[in-house]
Amino acid sequence: MEFFKIKRDIPFMKHALIFNVVSFLTFALAVFFLVTRGLHLSVEFTGGTVMEVAYSQPADLTKVRGTVSSLGYNDVLVQNFGTSRDVMIRLPVQKDKTSAQQSAQVLQALKADAPDVELRRTEFVGPQVGQELAIDGLKALAFVIIGIMIYLAVRFEWKYAVAGIIANLHDVVIIMGFFAYFQWEFSLAVLAAILAILGYSVNESVVIFDRIREAFRRFRKMTPIEVIDHGITANISRTIITHGSTQIMVLSMLLFGGETLHYFAVALTIGILFGIYSSVFVAAALAMWLGVKREDLIKPNRREGDSNDPNAGAVV
Repeated sequence: MEFFKIKRDIPFMKHALIFNVVSFLTFALAVFFLVTRGLHLSVEFTGGTVMEVAYSQPADLTKVRGTVSSLGYNDVLVQNFGTSRDVMIRLPVQKDKTSAQQSAQVLQALKADAPDVELRRTEFVGPQVGQELAIDGLKALAFVIIGIMIYLAVRFEWKYAVAGIIANLHDVVIIMGFFAYFQWEFSLAVLAAILAILGYSVNESVVIFDRIREAFRRFRKMTPIEVIDHGITANISRTIITHGSTQIMVLSMLLFGGETLHYFAVALTIGILFGIYSSVFVAAALAMWLGVKREDLIKPNRREGDSNDPNAGAVV
């Protein structure tokens, strides 16, 4: 399905150097903020107290969050689990208070607003558990990256695998750079969003690479740069439809999903926007500079017709 069709190829690769300099500077800034400021890790990674409370009526999460924040907790996670009456509260570690003291203080404040609130469970998540979660998260990220590289190398060619994975890492580092600069809370939900963006971004790269491969088969008289421009231009309508509809859904979560989904939606929003950019101006440009050519994707003994060739369809 196409909302519009562009008759003349847009010379994207003509401006590839400028856009890649911008990408490099953005990437360097993201790395700088990650090194100097670091990520503001959530309770899952740093350890803390987890409370589960139950109300007789559906809980007002905004009110609960405000009550807990008034006690001096800036990094508190409040969310429903199971039903709308059950609430999970995650509190960061406080040096001068034990886990029992924290839960007692919070429960007392909650009872002042709603006497019917009942404590179901409280437990302390130690830093060691948080460290294991961080290590497991990094392993998951590494496995996804390795899997994408293998997939692209098998599906296309090693030049595309290198270009695609650099573009994907570009997106991941920039997302994390935003979280480091603004000191947004980096939680398991954000990590899940980053893993989702890896798959989402590589999907866009694969579609563009497919268009480029088709163009190599059809237009044998085109130069590699012209073929890449044609492949990207032919994919613009699909990109607008796909990413536009996805971004509408993510913005709905961002605007109406509440605190629980806020940073998850923020990470997805940043990832989708940079994923489109990196697929065109990072992945495709790197493939061009790595010297991708028709022979890399099509076997020499199998030549197909060229729509620009008067002998199209002839057996060579």
